[in-house]
Amino acid sequence: MNPSTLIAPPALVRRAEQQDTQAIQALDSAHYIHPFTDHGDLATRGARVITRAEGIYIWDSEGHKILDAMSGLWCVNAGYGRKELADAAYQQLMTLPYYNSFFQTTNVPATQLAAKLAALAPEVGGRRFEHVFFSSSGSESNDTNVRLVRRYWDLLGQPQRKTIISRHNAYHGSTMAGASLGGMDGMHAQGDLPIPGIVHVMQPYYLENALPGESEADFGLRAARAIEQKILELGADKVAAFIAEPVQGAGGVIIPPATYWPEVQRIVDQYGILLISDEVICAFGRLGHWFAYEKFGYRPDLVTFAKGVTSGYVPLGGVMVGDRVAKVLIEQGGEFNHGYTYSGHPVACAVALANLELMEREQLPRKVREDIGPYLAERFTEIGRHPLVGVAETCGFVGGLVLVKDKATRAMYDPELAVGMMCRAHCFRNGLIMRAVGDRMIIAPPLVMTRAQIDDMVELILRCLDATLAELREKGLHG
Repeated sequence: MNPSTLIAPPALVRRAEQQDTQAIQALDSAHYIHPFTDHGDLATRGARVITRAEGIYIWDSEGHKILDAMSGLWCVNAGYGRKELADAAYQQLMTLPYYNSFFQTTNVPATQLAAKLAALAPEVGGRRFEHVFFSSSGSESNDTNVRLVRRYWDLLGQPQRKTIISRHNAYHGSTMAGASLGGMDGMHAQGDLPIPGIVHVMQPYYLENALPGESEADFGLRAARAIEQKILELGADKVAAFIAEPVQGAGGVIIPPATYWPEVQRIVDQYGILLISDEVICAFGRLGHWFAYEKFGYRPDLVTFAKGVTSGYVPLGGVMVGDRVAKVLIEQGGEFNHGYTYSGHPVACAVALANLELMEREQLPRKVREDIGPYLAERFTEIGRHPLVGVAETCGFVGGLVLVKDKATRAMYDPELAVGMMCRAHCFRNGLIMRAVGDRMIIAPPLVMTRAQIDDMVELILRCLDATLAELREKGLHG
């Protein structure tokens, strides 16, 4: 049978209990190329079909309720089922569903959102963000950053300043430029990446990269100084910018030592290069502030955003353009030959405005900073006592724990055992979405979570860790 004939009429696809899981899986296998997926493997397993969501929970087509401890893909900050956001989209769709921002044209939601973001972005060290460039995703935004940075230096008469320094294991998107800026070997192995003009230095991951006996403070300084070494190796007059996530997300919730960011700031100031803060994950309350650079106290020139700006309800991304860059582009630049069909999309911007107003009304960044963030850290201390866990740490409302073979020495399992994926499978079986990055298990729950729901989540995590440990012992892989 042709899987296309299995498509159900619209009236039959509205409720989870009316879904035919096998039919949807057949259609999926026949037609849908997924991101970051082994499709041969997927064809044998069948995709998990998610049908509805509410609050911090999602449901699949077989009626299983699952606690989404990853906020979709780090993005559903305000939680699922927010009628205010659906209403904002509907009203804008009925008023002006689309118009472009080319040819000296604008629309009301895009203009209002740009002003709102400028008002929310804190001034740090005299640097202000009064201008915004809109895209549809973090990947597009980081492509934009490459264009902005190189255009900036061209206009200043230094066209040789093209190289952007990033970090190993960073994630900055999956377009050609975004994947090149990122430092993930698996992505670079496909498509002849990185593209020219992008280089990488060590990540500030203490557990993996510290020298024997090295303190976290000393390691943080050494990790930052790897940037300076690369600048000197390349020649300061060739380096355009350094890009980094405040806390590495897809790399495994890598939280840098406290000494790292102040030293990075010293280095970029000394050599006059631009600093790009990729806050696609970390902005909009995730770390307890509207923007994470405020938490760490550094002064970026460009800030990448997406995801949480709409709580994932509608695709939207962009770049906060600091005055240092904006002034040159506006006063010296003439036409900037760059943009997207959906830059400043009115529906996406209307939803973002409603989302930011909701987050202000419910004080979600403050809630993370003063209430649920500290409580999550407290409960993660308990998780850290589990015999399978070598490190358990949080920052705001992200958390990561490392699965180890020997708790005393923090000796790791053989990567080929894929213990993280083993644990993830137990999470799914127990109604919990938790992501595995190697043998690091990570979370980024919706910011609307209550303390009681954090307790529920921690109970599920501990249950899944127990199940993973039992499986490892059964296989003779853990003493």
